[in-house]
Amino acid sequence: MTQNNDKILAAIPSPCFVLEEQLLDRNLAIFERVQKAAPINIMLALKGFSLFHSFPQLRQTLKGASASSLWEARLAAEEFGSEVHVYSPAYREIDIPEILPHASHLTFNSIGQWQQFQAQVAAYKPKKISVGLRINPEYSPVKTALYNPCQPSTRLGVSASQLGDTLPAGIDGFLSHNLCESDSFALEKTIINIEKLFGHLLPQLKWLNFGGGHLMTRQGYDIDHAIEVLKAFHDRHPHLHLIMEPGSAIAWETGFLLGTVLDLIPAKDITNVMLDVSFTAHMPDCLEMPYKPAIRGAHEPTEGEIFYRMGGSSCLAGDFLGDYGFDQPLKIGDRLIFEDMMHYTMVKTSMFNGVVHPSIGTIKKDGEFQLWREFSYADYRSKLG
Repeated sequence: MTQNNDKILAAIPSPCFVLEEQLLDRNLAIFERVQKAAPINIMLALKGFSLFHSFPQLRQTLKGASASSLWEARLAAEEFGSEVHVYSPAYREIDIPEILPHASHLTFNSIGQWQQFQAQVAAYKPKKISVGLRINPEYSPVKTALYNPCQPSTRLGVSASQLGDTLPAGIDGFLSHNLCESDSFALEKTIINIEKLFGHLLPQLKWLNFGGGHLMTRQGYDIDHAIEVLKAFHDRHPHLHLIMEPGSAIAWETGFLLGTVLDLIPAKDITNVMLDVSFTAHMPDCLEMPYKPAIRGAHEPTEGEIFYRMGGSSCLAGDFLGDYGFDQPLKIGDRLIFEDMMHYTMVKTSMFNGVVHPSIGTIKKDGEFQLWREFSYADYRSKLG
């Protein structure tokens, strides 16, 4: 937390996702710097962070929001306003008439889907919607296949060979999304591949969206290099409006998940810590990526001390993560803070097993805790009928 205050922690229910407004401002200052120095608009990707209570704060810096579905598009239009860029790997025909009033930009994953809905989009008269295609730049530094959109035989994006020398009628822009928590040098390689494969088509475009995965807010990210790369690209293609829609980077290290120790179960080599939070239900990226989240006050265990393995509250056998060491032995009732739990957490949580869903709140800039949302049995029941 920005202030190590036991009084603030005592006011937070367990379990609870907690956004820290001061830390979010720190990240937004980085994006403001990039937008002032480079010719690019940075947008919020709702797939990574859609906590709409924070949208008034985000709107002060970010230029709009990107959505991946009808419901995200509606949330973006209703709660964020400004530009709403919509992309889906496959649109349902029934959703298009509802998406059009919310979208400023509409991107298709295939030429076939654009041809299927072209007449419908053109006939929408209240406003002109700018149309794009997602492209496959055939490069990604992402090693985990689950998060690599450019893996062989990918279903995501149009290849250069499919497009030929001329764009389909009505296409204004390209969306390239091939990164995941990547650095500025991955951005540079992406641009090299886009120019290599699609350079002959760039003069026919109005905009180019570099997608997400640009982890500008991570310590060590070379922001100056990213600015140089973007400026150099724009110098070569000054007619293009450049866009970026980070997911993780917006809410990177801006909040935590608070949980409580419910039980301690000794085993042969470890002590299992039973929590009121679940990795599979509340922190699924920890298991999917996978990665080991930091716990405040914990460290890598060393020989001779207790190895604590974190166990989630569901009955899934694999709902555990570890191992950790602590300076003081854990006891039932201790509260644990899982760091950096804003991005790709709340947007991916489930109510598997009917486990209690974490509340949502914020620590405001004045240091006070504000509870935004509590969940109940009615929320669980309403998902099922």
